[in-house]
Parts: sequence; C-alpha cells; structure tokens
Amino acid sequence: MLEVLTALLTWTTLLNVLWATLAGIVIGALPGLTATMGLALMVSLTYSMTGEQAILVLVCIYVGSIYGGSRSAILLNIPGTPANAATAVEGFPMALKGEAGRALGLATVASLVGSLFGALCLWLIAPILSEAALRFGSYEYFLLGLFGILIAGRMTAADDPIKGWIAGFVGLLVAAVGQESFHAYDRLSFGSADLSGGIALIPAMVGLFGITELIVSLTAGSARVAPKTSRNVPVLSLFADLWVARWTVMRSNVIGTAVGIIPGVGEDVAAWIAYAAAKRASRAPEAYGKGTREGLIAAETANSAALPGAIIPALTLAVPGSAPAAVLLAAMFIHNVRPGPMIMIENPGFVAAMVWFLVFASIAMAILGLVMTGPLLMVLKIRKEYLTPVVFTLCLLGPYALSQRLFDLYVMLVFGVLGFLLRQMKYPMAPLILGLILGGMIDQNFRRALVLIARDPVEFATRPITVALIVLCLATLFVGGGAMARLGGLFGRRATGGGGA
Repeated sequence: MLEVLTALLTWTTLLNVLWATLAGIVIGALPGLTATMGLALMVSLTYSMTGEQAILVLVCIYVGSIYGGSRSAILLNIPGTPANAATAVEGFPMALKGEAGRALGLATVASLVGSLFGALCLWLIAPILSEAALRFGSYEYFLLGLFGILIAGRMTAADDPIKGWIAGFVGLLVAAVGQESFHAYDRLSFGSADLSGGIALIPAMVGLFGITELIVSLTAGSARVAPKTSRNVPVLSLFADLWVARWTVMRSNVIGTAVGIIPGVGEDVAAWIAYAAAKRASRAPEAYGKGTREGLIAAETANSAALPGAIIPALTLAVPGSAPAAVLLAAMFIHNVRPGPMIMIENPGFVAAMVWFLVFASIAMAILGLVMTGPLLMVLKIRKEYLTPVVFTLCLLGPYALSQRLFDLYVMLVFGVLGFLLRQMKYPMAPLILGLILGGMIDQNFRRALVLIARDPVEFATRPITVALIVLCLATLFVGGGAMARLGGLFGRRATGGGGA
C-alpha cells in the first residue's frame, strides 16, 4: 500500500484529483446531471490519458458527484442525483429553518466518513472476494449474473418488481444484438452491418442517463429555493454532531457498503434503507421529515459508503454494484484494466491504487465542500436554458469521440427516448444497464456451461456455490412478503424513478 501511495504522489495526480473532484461536485449539484451521466460523458475525455490517471479522474468525478447532489437537495429540494433523494427529506427542512450552513456541513463530513469507511472495506474485502471468485466456473458466473438482474429488479422497483425484472431482461435482449461470440452468427441485426457489431455501452448509457435526464429536466418546473445563511459553522461542531449520532453513522456505514456490493442496486437504495433504519431506531421518529440532523447524516453516510461498496464486485467479479460503477467498469476495459477474479494476480497494485484513489477523492471532496461552499452554490443559479445546449453538445461529442461512428449517435438518441418513456412508466434504469453490462457474460457462460454438462441441467445442482446461487435467485423471485418486501417498502414509494445514481 505504501509503495503504491509513494508512486501516486505526483503533481499530475494531485492536479487531476482537484479538478476532477470539483467537476464531479458541479455535475452532482446541477439537477439533471447525474453521476452516471457525468461518468459516461467523461470517459471519452480521458481516452488519451494513461490508464491509471484516467481511472483516477473517473473515481474522483464519481465521488464528487454523489456528494455534490446534496447541494441542490438541501437548498432546492431537488436531489442532484437519485442518491441524494433521502437527503432532501431532512436537508431542505433544515435549510428552511435557517440551518442551511449546518446541513451542508453535515452532508460534507458524513460523506467523508462514509467514503473512507467504504475505501477501508474495499481494501479488506476485495482480496477475499477475488480469492473466492477463483472457484467460480461457468455455472456460477451465469447464475451470478442472473442473480444480479433479479436482485436489482427487486430492490430498485420494490413496489412492482416485475417492472424491474422487465427492465433487466430488456437490457439482456439489447446485449444479445450483434454477432454472438462462439460462431459469429448474427442475432437481431435485421441485415444491418452496424447492428452486427452490437450496441456499444457508452452511447446507450449516455442516452439513458444523459438525453433522458435532459428531457426530464426540461419538463420540470421551477424549484423553491431555501433562504441562504451566511453564518459559518465550525468544523469541530460538525464532527461533534457526528459523534452524537455515532451509532447511526456506524450502522449507515455498514448498510451502505453491504447494499453497494449487491449487483446493480446502487447508492440511492442504500441511502433510503439507512435513513429508514435510523428512523426506526430513533427515540423521536415523529421528528423525521422535519429537519433532523440524524436523518441527514444517515442518508449521506450510506450513499457515500455504498460507492466504494459498488466498486468491490466491479473489481473482483466484473459485476458492477451500481449504474455509475457500470460506466467505471466499462472504462477499465477501455483502458486495458481487466477486472475480475484474476486482478489480484495479474494487477495486484491496481486494487491498492483504487483504494488510494477513493481516499484522495474523499479528502478533496471534504476540503472543496467546506472551503468553496459559496462559489459552488453559484452553480445552482445557472439557468436551464444555458445549461441544456451545453450538456446536449457534450452528449453528442462523447460517444462520437470514442468510435467516430454516426450510428452511435443514433443509438444514443434512441436510448434517450426509450429511457424517457420507461421513466414515465416508472421502470428503473439500473436493471436495464446491468442487463447491458452482464448480457455477454450471462450468454457466454450459460452456453459454455451447457456444453460442459452435456446439456444436462441437473449438473447445476452438484456444486455448492451453484446451489447457493440458485436458492438466492429463487428467493429473490418468490419472496413477495416478509423481510424483503418490508425492506423494499421502506424506500420504494419515495424513489425518484431513476434507479441509479
């Protein structure tokens, strides 16, 4: 770890950390620009960088944008990202009571603690999970991908899991477009040479999260702005508030990291679950929703802890824990980093580097959040009429810069319209993205497993990990009541429809 830190401590690294974290905060603070959208747009801008610096920049944008969404959530009652929806429930009432400064400060220090705890868990868990994943074969990888789709659909659409599962299998269907990997046979291409090459991930994600968010923001009304407060809040008093709520902080850290590891679920679900857990454990649950510090701390700690948690399966299993982590996973492949069980053998230093990336980004986020509160709040005054054409131009430039194909722009626009229609019908986006990411892995491993077992499905039940994954898949499908339904009901009615950060 220390050797990796020494190698990373260069002026180039520090400069990239500062500007990328600041850019992430701005992206997160602007309503309609989500973390997933920001990462998808920035992938093309990092194409000329070295792999290490490119991933560093994307991690900093990821951390900054999840935190930056708390700015607009607290001051405008509009979550900058879906991960900050629970923050708005307590942050905006605090701002209306004249405690905007304290709310912004608490969001900052809670995010710092959550991110650092998640980075520690990444350091501790990633080697263990990577070693366990070495025992996985085609059977296990097929079932793991299937479980990811099912659990993402269940958790992101708790009121109607069928919609989540439909979204996930639409993603699998889209991933099947093009030439299959074994015999190069065209599937669902309808004679089109462009479709024979498949649907690229980055244009699809820019469409689903970029174009869709632009359409949604254009249809949204004006926001109610909380009164500003000029009183500076001492940093020590903010940490004193965290100490008072230390049990909530610890519980939210564990919840956030655990939920982050679950494939495709994401930071928004982690925040709602931690918020609901804090409310249940509170001696004054009736005060929640009226501006409680503990509720704000729970939400911001959990969504920041879920971020490194989502990176853990992306690194060790090549299965993203959230929609932004899916973009980060795609960027790793673009920059010749091969995530998966072999990463601890082929590139052990990269896991340690990822831990330090998160630490750097967390420290920069806290410093920028506390020192530049005033200038950052000016970003919220940018008029939608000025911002929309700039973002739309970036949406066009990003996918085109990667491939120089007009077809990718058509893909982006089609997925933008599709995403808007699905959003209007309350379909979550995270399972769809997870289906796109995992489609190739599920397809290849299922077909390979059938060959290995001579097309005898009974062989699936001869391996302990396979049996455990089958049980998990069946439980996810058929547990309609009980603990899972109650857990989903805690956040399902309040989710903002995005299904991802």
